[in-house]
Amino acid sequence: MHLSARLRRFVPASAAFHATGLLIQLGVLLVLALPWIFFRPSALWAVLLAVFVPVAAVVSAGPLLTRAQRARLRTRLGVEVPVARTGRRQLGYHLLAGPLLALAAVSVLLAWAVAVCAGTFYGWIWAAPPDWRLVDAGYTVQGAYITAAGLALLYGAARASGALARLDGRIASARLGPSPEERLAHRVSALAESRAGLVDAVDAERRRIERDLHDGAQQRLVSLAVNLGIAKATLTELPPEVRRVLDEAHREAKEAIEELGALVRGLHPAVLEDRGLDAALSGLAGRAPIPVRVRVELVSRPSAAAESVAYFVVSEALTNVVKHAEAARAEVSVERFGPTLLVVVSDDGVGGARIGAGSGLAGLVKRVAAVDGKLSLDSPVGGPTVLTVELPCVP
Repeated sequence: MHLSARLRRFVPASAAFHATGLLIQLGVLLVLALPWIFFRPSALWAVLLAVFVPVAAVVSAGPLLTRAQRARLRTRLGVEVPVARTGRRQLGYHLLAGPLLALAAVSVLLAWAVAVCAGTFYGWIWAAPPDWRLVDAGYTVQGAYITAAGLALLYGAARASGALARLDGRIASARLGPSPEERLAHRVSALAESRAGLVDAVDAERRRIERDLHDGAQQRLVSLAVNLGIAKATLTELPPEVRRVLDEAHREAKEAIEELGALVRGLHPAVLEDRGLDAALSGLAGRAPIPVRVRVELVSRPSAAAESVAYFVVSEALTNVVKHAEAARAEVSVERFGPTLLVVVSDDGVGGARIGAGSGLAGLVKRVAAVDGKLSLDSPVGGPTVLTVELPCVP
């Protein structure tokens, strides 16, 4: 049962796989041998012509041969070889590895044929004429040896056929598929695309939360503060204790509105989506306790991700200026140079800022890197400090 199961596994798959490969390689060998079949070149130029013209034909047919080999691996072995650029690796398989593997396949298929003939020796005896059957081997010990050898060879041919098929699959995958550099480049591209999709998804979710807070909780707090204000203005005959509670509730409601507004702006300011980067940065400058000059020169709006990162970079940078720089003024400049959005935040403070763990600038580096941007900082002791960010801004 074990032997028959193994035979059922290897015979239809690997034998057909090797036979298909032989047909493809015979086509290649026929092209290479054509000049030598029809004439015998003797002059040097004729020999060179007989060598290079068939090789050039095989090189030209390289993509077709590669597709044929990939189809053979996919249909016969279930091995999917990724598409790769045509190059020396593929031609090396068609001109060197392929013929050697085809030669090995011929040996395996011949072993199959001999094993089948030897293993069915008694069947051949029964099919032979009676006179020959009696005179020759018949049921002699020699016939038993031949049958046993055929069955053993059949088992070995099955093992060898499977091993050769696996070897061919590994070599073909290595030579016909993408090179390690191509696989790495594809992996990097896939990761970059995945990361960009994740950044967009996070930004979209942040916008959704901002809209929900702005249209829901914030509006309810505004309505509550208005009602409390009306109550304060109309209910003038309340006891002093009640009025103190009412005043406190009104004040808390207004503070909650301000805090929620700051939270909403921190998630994603509505003005950024509605009116663009210039208006959003002007709003940041207007809320800063020091004079901030804003200059935005954009012919067209960059991508939403670039706008969002630029806004939060400027917001965090101005917060650091106010908290740590002891600056009298700051300047924000946003310009676009081709596919790059250049954001520069400078101040006249004491300088000495550093990018490191525990600082807000470390978080900015990660945020900028999430969209393949670059951040640099120039902050000598004594100032001034210049923060430069380059962001890809494909619209």
